[in-house]
Amino acid sequence: MNTRHKLALYLDLIRWSRPAGWLLLLWPTLSALWIAAGGFPGWHLFLVFTLGTILMRSAGCCINDVADREFDRHVKRTAQRPVTTGAVSVKEALVLGAVLALLALALVLTTNAATIAWALGAFCVTLAYPYAKRFVAMPQAVLGVAFSFGIPMAFLAVHTQVPPLAWWLMLGNLCWVLAYDTEYAMVDRDDDLALGMKTSAITLGRMDVPVVMLCYLGYIAIWALAPASPTQGAMFYIACLLVLAQVVWHFTLIRRRTREGCFKAFRLNHWLGFTMFAGLAASFALK
Repeated sequence: MNTRHKLALYLDLIRWSRPAGWLLLLWPTLSALWIAAGGFPGWHLFLVFTLGTILMRSAGCCINDVADREFDRHVKRTAQRPVTTGAVSVKEALVLGAVLALLALALVLTTNAATIAWALGAFCVTLAYPYAKRFVAMPQAVLGVAFSFGIPMAFLAVHTQVPPLAWWLMLGNLCWVLAYDTEYAMVDRDDDLALGMKTSAITLGRMDVPVVMLCYLGYIAIWALAPASPTQGAMFYIACLLVLAQVVWHFTLIRRRTREGCFKAFRLNHWLGFTMFAGLAASFALK
């Protein structure tokens, strides 16, 4: 196998052509960084958290695909993943994941001890998530914790401590992750039922759509109220209304529970996070 083909397989493994995954991580992390710094945090922290997010998401894909390789072959959406088909070996995937995680750690080492400690905790949760689907009725909550670690880390990088505001933002982000990852789980519900997997879509049953909507509303409400201060201006609250409008659109996509509609809703979720971040950044820039 030539080098170019192998590189293409590695890029497919880390979902390089599908950036929605790392964007879902990036926007709340950058939002927290802007709030912690009171505006643009400087190029050093901006690059550390942006590149670190991309690297850790990519490493997580490697770990997830190795853990799920026997299940993925029975799921329509994942049957052609490189590790599942054998195009990339388990050893190759784990080595690639380790290299990416070490690169992310190297970036974090340029911050401070508290941030480094939390980064190691985030990696442990990332390792645990693929196996939560075997034992936890709502594994999306575990993913929510993993995908929210960037928020307290952002505050630690700026202030070396985690204030109450960071916990509120983390809670709001957890609500958002539960919403969009339940949409994702709704795509694979039939396959997961046949395999005996546990997901929020299966646990919630016919309550899936109402709970998704409640989680979206919880996310908006917490983020709209938690950072409320003189530094948050009209642009931020306009952004919250735009996020709410997107949530209404998502309801139209998932209410019939079709694979296509649920997957489209999931893939477009990064625009919610971008809208929230853009509103925050604009508010700080205009204050």
